[in-house]
Amino acid sequence: TTKTQKSIFKYERVKMNYVLDVQYNGDSDGLVACIGFKNWNDKKASYAKTHFIEEIEPYEAGSFYKRELPCLLEALKDLNDIECVVVDGYVWLGETTHHGLGMHLYNALGQSVPIIGVAKTPFLGTPKNCEILRGESIKPLFVTSINIELEEAKNSILQMHGKYRIPTLLKEVDSLCRGK
Repeated sequence: TTKTQKSIFKYERVKMNYVLDVQYNGDSDGLVACIGFKNWNDKKASYAKTHFIEEIEPYEAGSFYKRELPCLLEALKDLNDIECVVVDGYVWLGETTHHGLGMHLYNALGQSVPIIGVAKTPFLGTPKNCEILRGESIKPLFVTSINIELEEAKNSILQMHGKYRIPTLLKEVDSLCRGK
């Protein structure tokens, strides 16, 4: 008699962190870029893709998310390995009372994915504890988050590759959405 051995392989999909950014071409269309990486200190992206978006909502003061959110969702729609998403901007504004782009994305994704917002300019009322200094810069970045503790979010951004204020992969996604 022959015994058949069964091998059971557990395949665990590696989760990825994604960085998103959008560049508008005039009033009606734009390019959204998405870069994926496995570890916060990765120097190079493991995934990069752009999506041309037509018929973008016009800019509406105080409702910027209406213009940008559909672009971000388009970039993420086929990804099933999302660990965390980093957006160029805020998750919440001021003392966590107003929703920023990141909070709208969090809600659109079913409140299941951690979102980190990294902004380059201060928003009125942003708490001092949201500031981080990278490299030798004396100009802070402003980090906000949801579904991940703020200190962990700040440490994640501090760990990102690059010796300057803006992490390498954040610069890369910005260049990618500008078509460079």
